[in-house]
Amino acid sequence: MGHRYRVLLEPDEEGGFAVWVPALPGCVSQGETREEALANIQEAIQCYLESCLKHGEEIPEEDALEEVTVEVTV
Repeated sequence: MGHRYRVLLEPDEEGGFAVWVPALPGCVSQGETREEALANIQEAIQCYLESCLKHGEEIPEEDALEEVTVEVTV
């Protein structure tokens, strides 16, 4: 059974990218490139879900999230 999760990808100030999964607390990773960061988070998600199964925990589902852009002038 496949699961889909939204990930947040952010350029790191020191180089590379940080990436995390809001629906999976503590599921974070990084990479030198965007592609590497996304591959690493995919592996992290796989490990997270396997750990849930191993410990008899429910696999979290992606909540319905609303994404909006807010413009602010300073």
